[in-house]
Amino acid sequence: MPLASLRPLRSRNFALIWSAALVSNVGSWMQTVALGVLVFARTDQPGWTGLVAAAAFIPIGLLAPLGGALADRLDRRRWLIATTLAEMAFATVLAVLAATGHDPPAALVVLAFLGGASGAIGFPAFQAMVPDLVPQEDLLGAVSLSSAQFNLGRVIGPALAGLALLTHDYGLVFGVNAASFAAVVVALALVRLPRPVVSHEEISMRARLVAGARAAAGEPGCRAAIQLIVVVALLASPFIALVPAMSAVLHRGGVSTQVGTAILVTAQGVGAVAGALVLPSLAERVGRRTLVRTALFLLPVLLVLYGLAPTLWLSAIAFLTVGAAYITVLSGLNTVVQLRAPAAVRGRILSIYMMGLGIVYPIGAVLQGGIANHAGVRTVTVVGALSLLVVMAAIALVRPVVFASLGDPGETGDTGDAGALRTDVLLPTEELP
Repeated sequence: MPLASLRPLRSRNFALIWSAALVSNVGSWMQTVALGVLVFARTDQPGWTGLVAAAAFIPIGLLAPLGGALADRLDRRRWLIATTLAEMAFATVLAVLAATGHDPPAALVVLAFLGGASGAIGFPAFQAMVPDLVPQEDLLGAVSLSSAQFNLGRVIGPALAGLALLTHDYGLVFGVNAASFAAVVVALALVRLPRPVVSHEEISMRARLVAGARAAAGEPGCRAAIQLIVVVALLASPFIALVPAMSAVLHRGGVSTQVGTAILVTAQGVGAVAGALVLPSLAERVGRRTLVRTALFLLPVLLVLYGLAPTLWLSAIAFLTVGAAYITVLSGLNTVVQLRAPAAVRGRILSIYMMGLGIVYPIGAVLQGGIANHAGVRTVTVVGALSLLVVMAAIALVRPVVFASLGDPGETGDTGDAGALRTDVLLPTEELP
């Protein structure tokens, strides 16, 4: 593994959180795969798989701003412990319902939403805490390693879920996920962080949210990253929710939908892990801005190949490359926000970035799932990818400053509108709550 990818693990706090998150994400991906397969088995409709995926992600869009404001006000470590315990509780309920057979699709959607809501109000605190876990020069490596462990969970979790689902024991899968959250709680209890600076100013929540929105609009790199993640979330990201439906289309040679789904998700996870591990070294060589821009053009091309692949195994190979490109886009844009957001409002700006993904991805998943019910999952995947390619080309021609602002402040090419903070729309730093 490239050395630049491993440097953050020298920091004790980051290593603790990273290891615990890996355990938890294995359980989360087991549940994600099992939920999609269970809903598809109950309904035989791609639209339901898109709906359950949307239910898990839409709270990010609805509640992330609230989570971001709380992350800038509360003790982030304690807040994360509380929200993780809530996620554990909802996963436990899901396991009990599945084990007892009381698992209609509507109930699964509701529980997916509640679990997603718990994570949505806690995750901005984790994102804002990352710069406190590692030195600044290791921040891209830390974000990439976080993506790597998330996707390593995507590799291990679906494989374990596939084995468990051969016996149709959905309750076991959901129970393992509930237990996995304990690792995060223990790690958070053990980390040592600087004493939190908690604001006691009597400032309304609305004022805090407005200040965060102005800060996001005023910093060109953050603004560009949010705009780009919205486009990607609408046109490309729904491929994740439609994996079970694609697996059903590719059903060949006695491979069940359950096993096919596990194969495809695992392939994407392998590609994502590989991409995340080489990302810091590639960024040091070619520049982070160039790398992200290239990935934004490469991703739709690879999605077209995935959508047109005639067999499960060719689709899995294409999906592996999709995973690498997709994680490069997500990690790269996230790092732009981490580095360029003013420290006083970092949690709120990160929550707005997450809101862009959290609102638009479920909308895209529901829309593409509904269209796939009539036009087919292959068609909707290819058309969405080609649309993304057209939009990226239009941005490059009409608004090249969007790509230019993805570099570090002061980096070559970061000029004009992308070169400085817009103070006309940003409250003075000392006034930010």
